[in-house]
Amino acid sequence: MTIPTETITVPNLPAEAEIVIDRWGIPHIRSSTEAGAFFAQGFNAARDRLWQMDTWRKRGLGLLAGDLGAAYVERDQAARLLLYRGEMAAEWAEYGPDAEAWTTAFAAGINAYVDLVAREPARLPLEFKLLDTQPAHWSPEDVVRCRTHARVRNLDAEITRNNIAARFGIEADRFHKLLEPAWTVVAPEGWQAEPIPPEVMRTYLLATEPNAIGSGTPSDPVALDNQGSNNWALAPSRTTTGRAILASDPHRVHEQPSLRYITHLTAPGLNVIGAGEPAVPGVSLGHNDVLAFSLTIHPTDQEDLYVYELHPEDAELYRYGEGWERMRLVEEHIPVRGEAPRAVTLRFTRHGPVLYHDPAGKRAYALRSVWQLPGTAAYLASLNYLKARNFEDYAKALEGWGAPSTNHVVADVDGNIGWAAAGMVPIRPSWDGLLPVPGDGRHEWAGIMRSSGLPRATNPASGWLGTANQMNLPADYDHAAKKTGFEWTDGARFARLSGALAGDHRWSVAETLALQSDVTCVPARRLCALLARMDDAHPAWALLAGWDHRLLAESGPAALFEIWFAKHLVPGVMLALAPEGLPAMVAVPDTQLTLTLLEGEEHAARRDALLRETLSAAWGEATTLLGPDPAGWAWGTLHQGYFEHPLSRFAPELAARLDVGPAPKGGSNLTINNNGWRTKDFRVISGVSWRMVLDVGNWDASVTINSPGQSGDPDSPHYRDLFPLWARDEYVPMLFSEAAVDAAAEARILLRAG
Repeated sequence: MTIPTETITVPNLPAEAEIVIDRWGIPHIRSSTEAGAFFAQGFNAARDRLWQMDTWRKRGLGLLAGDLGAAYVERDQAARLLLYRGEMAAEWAEYGPDAEAWTTAFAAGINAYVDLVAREPARLPLEFKLLDTQPAHWSPEDVVRCRTHARVRNLDAEITRNNIAARFGIEADRFHKLLEPAWTVVAPEGWQAEPIPPEVMRTYLLATEPNAIGSGTPSDPVALDNQGSNNWALAPSRTTTGRAILASDPHRVHEQPSLRYITHLTAPGLNVIGAGEPAVPGVSLGHNDVLAFSLTIHPTDQEDLYVYELHPEDAELYRYGEGWERMRLVEEHIPVRGEAPRAVTLRFTRHGPVLYHDPAGKRAYALRSVWQLPGTAAYLASLNYLKARNFEDYAKALEGWGAPSTNHVVADVDGNIGWAAAGMVPIRPSWDGLLPVPGDGRHEWAGIMRSSGLPRATNPASGWLGTANQMNLPADYDHAAKKTGFEWTDGARFARLSGALAGDHRWSVAETLALQSDVTCVPARRLCALLARMDDAHPAWALLAGWDHRLLAESGPAALFEIWFAKHLVPGVMLALAPEGLPAMVAVPDTQLTLTLLEGEEHAARRDALLRETLSAAWGEATTLLGPDPAGWAWGTLHQGYFEHPLSRFAPELAARLDVGPAPKGGSNLTINNNGWRTKDFRVISGVSWRMVLDVGNWDASVTINSPGQSGDPDSPHYRDLFPLWARDEYVPMLFSEAAVDAAAEARILLRAG
C-alpha cells in the first residue's frame, strides 16, 4: 500500500528525518543523528500542537498580555517572579550531557515549523486566527526557564495551616490534614500567629494555574486538586507472560488539547517511545529497547513561605539577622496588546521572589522553592534516562531530577523491577516545613537532599512494586531526620491496588488492563461497613447494603454514594466536629481524615447521627437530580467526561468543534480509574487521560491511550478519535518495531535540507 507522503524542505536541518504517523496519530520519528531526531520532534510537535505550545511558552515566560490584553498583565508579572534566573551552564548540566544539544535541536525544530507557517499561512492553527495572534520563535532556554508547568508543594497547605493556627490554635490543624507518618506540628521559632494575606496565594495561583488562557484572574483552587497517579511493575514470577509487566497512568487536570503527547524517537544509539508534554523534548514515561519507566508524584515538600518584617521607614528593607537587608528590585516591561508595554517591579529577597509586598502592614512574603535551583524544569530531567540500560543507570540519572518530586517505577527485559523516589528535597534543620517561617535568618535550608538520599527498592519478594501518591516511606526510614514531607494523597487508590496484587496470582496483560480501569471504591467499602452496624429503615440503607462498592457508570448506588460522600458527608463531618469557621478555610477537605475521624472512637457518639443526617440529605438530592425511582439512577448520568477547549467560552458557536464530550464515566478521584469531578456539575475535570501497559520486551504488544486525541487541530482526524475509546476504558497499540509501525502507517512526512 502506498502511504501518502509529504516532503518539506527545511532550512538548517541537522539531518534528514522521516516522520511516520500511524493510524492513531502517533508519530514515529527516524533520523540518522540524535540532533535530527530532536529537531524533527520539535517540528512535529508544533505541527500537531502549535497553539498549545505557544501558549505554554507565553504563559511560562509572562507574555500572555501581549496577545490577550491588559487583563493578563497581573498573570505575566506573577509568572516572571517564578522564572529560573540562575546560571545556565549549571542548569543544563543537571539534565545530562546531551540535554542542551537535544533541547537546542528541539527548539530549532519548533522554529522551523513557525517559519513554515509564516510561508504557508494556511497551516496557521484556528486558535491564532480566532485571537488574531501569531506564534513566536523559541530559544532553548525558554524550555527550561519556565518552572511552573507542574506544581511543587506545599505553599497552599502552609498558608491554610498558618491561618487555622492563627485563629484557632495549632492543635486545630488536626481538622485540616492527616499528617503521615504521625507528626505533631510545632511552631517554628519566631512564628507569629497572624494570618497570611490572600494576595500571597493569589499571586502563586496566577503563575501556576495549568490553564491560564481563560481568565486574567485565578480559578477556584478546587480545580487544582483531586489529582494523582498510579504505576506498578510485576516481576516475571507474577505474570503469565514470563516477562515483567509495567502499568502507568499519570493523572492531571483535563485539558483540550491533551496535556500529554506520545512520540517515538529513533536515531543511532537512541530508540525510545512514550508520553511527555509537547513543549518538552524527549519523553518522560515509556520505554527504550531494554527498559520501561513510569512516574507518579511523590508528595515532597519543596517550597517554603518566608515572612519578613519591613523597616519602619524604608519598605524595601527587610530584617535579616541583627540588621536590615535590601530587596533586589528588577524592572521589566510587559508587552500589552493595544497599548504601550507596562513597567513592573519584581522584588526578590535572598530567599526568593516576593509574592506580596505590604508596606502598610510592614510585611513582605517571599517564596523559597527548589524552582530557584538548577535542574528543576518540570520533567526535563527525563532526558538523562532515555538511554538507561538498567535500574542502576536509571537511578544514577535520577540524581539530576529536581521537580516535581516523583516515584519512578521501572522494569527491564531481564525481568528486574525497581522503585526510586526522586526530587530535590530541602534540608530544614530547625523546622518541619509545615508552617511559614520568619525570613530573618533563623530558618535556612542546610542544603538539598537528592534521589540517592530517598527511599528505593528492587526486586522485592512480593514480586511487585507500585505507587499511587500514598505515604510510602519505609518503616525504617528516619522521617524525623530526613523530612521529605507529611502531607500525602488519600491512600484509597493504593489500598485497592495493594489488595488486588497481594498473594501469588500470576497476572496477564488483560488482567492488568482491567485493574488499571478498576472502579472499586475502598472508602465506600469502609463507610458501608459503618452503615451496616446501624438499624435504619431509610431506603438509602437498602440501596447501599447489597452494593459491590464499584463506581460503575451504570450504577445507581454509585450515584448515591458519590453525592453523599463528596457533597454531604465530608463537609458535614467537618462542620459538625471542627471549630466553627474552620471548614470554610479549607479549600479541599481531606477525605482520608474524614474517614479516620468517623472510624475512631473519639466521635463515636455523634457518628450515627452524622451518617443518618447526611445520607438522608444525599438521598433527597439524588431524587431531585435523577428522579424518584432509584432503579433508574446511574452514576454516569451525572458524571461525564468532557474536554473543554479554553477558547470555546469565547466563541460559543465553535464549542461543538473545539470541545470533546460528553461521555458517561465511572470512578472517582479515589479509585484506580481516577476520574475526579467538580461538585457544581459533576463534570470529570481531572484524572487519567493518558495510560500505557507494557509487556516488557514484547514491545509491539504495548498499549496506550491519549484522550481526546494526539492532535490539537480541530480539523484533524486525530483531534477526538481516541475519546470514545478512553470513555470505554479501551486502548490502542503503541507500536515499536519498524515493521509494525510501517504496517500501521497512514501518512509520512519527509524533512529534507534546503
